[in-house]
Amino acid sequence: MESTNSKLVGIATSMLVIMISRVVIIAMVMVMPMMITMVMSAHAQDMKSGEAMFRQCAACHTLEAGKNKIGPSLHGVFGRKAGTVDGFTYSDAMKNSEITWDEKTLAEYLRAPKKMVPGTKMTFAGIKNDTKLQDLIAYLKQAMQ
Repeated sequence: MESTNSKLVGIATSMLVIMISRVVIIAMVMVMPMMITMVMSAHAQDMKSGEAMFRQCAACHTLEAGKNKIGPSLHGVFGRKAGTVDGFTYSDAMKNSEITWDEKTLAEYLRAPKKMVPGTKMTFAGIKNDTKLQDLIAYLKQAMQ
């Protein structure tokens, strides 16, 4: 009798696991479109925030190739060696920095320019808010595609 009860408990447990698995799968299928929409909406907000952050940069920089202002053009900045934009006069510190711009190096620089490159001509104090910093970098990447 005890053996029969154990078998029944085992069968019931297996059936319960199967039912719960099916419910979880159905719930995931139903929730996934909402999650995708939320992520896309958040991404759109990040781009707007990044664009707003770039307005501060635009006082000195452009995204237009070959057009320098007080600062160099940021067109093609990702993958470029620091201090190499034609027609812009860089500080020796920037020219000799050996930095190649990517998301990581740009984030570090924009967080504290004078700390990363002592002697840089850039007078910007930096962006301390990590979310806004990532929004700006995302915007720059998108704007240069």
